[in-house]
Amino acid sequence: MKYTHILWDFNGTIIDDVATGMRSVNTLLERRGLPTVDTIEHYHSVFTFPITEYYINLGFDFDKEPFSEIAIEWTEQNEENIKKAPLHKGVTEALEFFKGKGIPQIILSATKRDMLINHIHGLGIYDYFDEFLGLDNIHAESKVAIGIEWMNANPEALPLMIGDTTHDSEVAEKIGCDCVLVARGHQSRETLLATGRRVYDTLEKIIKELQ
Repeated sequence: MKYTHILWDFNGTIIDDVATGMRSVNTLLERRGLPTVDTIEHYHSVFTFPITEYYINLGFDFDKEPFSEIAIEWTEQNEENIKKAPLHKGVTEALEFFKGKGIPQIILSATKRDMLINHIHGLGIYDYFDEFLGLDNIHAESKVAIGIEWMNANPEALPLMIGDTTHDSEVAEKIGCDCVLVARGHQSRETLLATGRRVYDTLEKIIKELQ
């Protein structure tokens, strides 16, 4: 094992929250008389980073209402809906695998840090992680700066980033670490393959390759 740390994305990688996200945003869309997102394929076609572009793709008009207000409304919905979102299959086994190797595991997420920790506690996996790196706001902005700050504080580290979006690939590129992507989260396999990263269907396949 050449990696000294595992940097985990949270949404869509650890927690299976695509359906949760769809329910939350559909509530906002219905309130505004906008077309809803009815299939995962539709969701994958509009979901992107920066997250503001995702909302524009859905039909929100920031000239009529600022993103900051939309974000508050979405967060209120999602904090309720996400309580029903389960762990992705194979997450516990993957966490156990890296724990058995003595490799520190860190969450690097665009979720607000206190909300992130609360979600991790609710899923019963808090004790697997050594650090929780999240934002200080609810606007789901880039987590690149957090990753760079962590890397600057750990210059000898050789981390592996595990994520489910092109943003995870971008973060890995900016901090200079390896990255693998799992195609069962917030973006499609085709979108992920365009990054040039290794793309897997399951965490089990990642672990098998690392053994």
